[in-house]
Amino acid sequence: MHHTVPLTSQFYVTAPQICPYLEGRMERKLFTSLQGTNSSSLNNALSKQGFRRSQNVLYRPACVACTACLSARIDVDKFFPSKSQRRILKRNANLLRRPNAPWATEKQYELFRRYLDVRHAEGGMADMDIFEFAAMIEETPVNSRVMEYNTQAGDLAAVCLTDIFDDGLSLVYSFFDTDRSKDSIGTFMILDHITVARAAGLPYVYLGYWVPGSDKMAYKAHFSAVEIFRNQKWTPIDPTDSYQTETNPLEVRTITQQVENISMPGVLHKSDT
Repeated sequence: MHHTVPLTSQFYVTAPQICPYLEGRMERKLFTSLQGTNSSSLNNALSKQGFRRSQNVLYRPACVACTACLSARIDVDKFFPSKSQRRILKRNANLLRRPNAPWATEKQYELFRRYLDVRHAEGGMADMDIFEFAAMIEETPVNSRVMEYNTQAGDLAAVCLTDIFDDGLSLVYSFFDTDRSKDSIGTFMILDHITVARAAGLPYVYLGYWVPGSDKMAYKAHFSAVEIFRNQKWTPIDPTDSYQTETNPLEVRTITQQVENISMPGVLHKSDT
């Protein structure tokens, strides 16, 4: 199925698939392609509305009876690290950040494979070969960097593919040396991106989706100043809200309604009139 916003991009919907986050659920995604001269402006505009990038595609969950996936970002100015996060920063202070153009290397792929084998052996990326890995890193029509984190001895410890928005940094995908799991390098990379964003005067760090009820996504709620995109707006996480993952299917907007409420770059949205 596809849906069109007049004079702008076409949007498509995937067939239902098994949800990777919540047992017994099915997922589907609303997506559009990133191409042409307006790729960066489209990426900026849709990312502010809960979309994520994968190569040259922007997508957002569009499930029939569930709205559990919530896009999350950190307000850099309001963020303050916890005691445990300060310990993580100190523990990884020996790592050297090296931002590079989005170009894949054999060392990156070797680290990526070891990471998948330990953390996501049954996941959708488990069979990804070096050519598919290179496509994931290099097929980007927007402003991106590969953040490498190396030890003092020059060993590659972690990698993050990062998009640069007009209002922040987005951690598209990251992986690390699982032998250093006790160092919490995944958390360290988020903390380091906050440092980079603050130095660049960018107000947000985008984390992807937070899924209440999913253990693998719980860490995103452990950062202070986290905002979620819910009901068409960004709001701070409410500690008094249980964020129940059960949803009345009659409350979920149809795909047509969802597309109609997307604000496209350079197009006056009906809610703005």
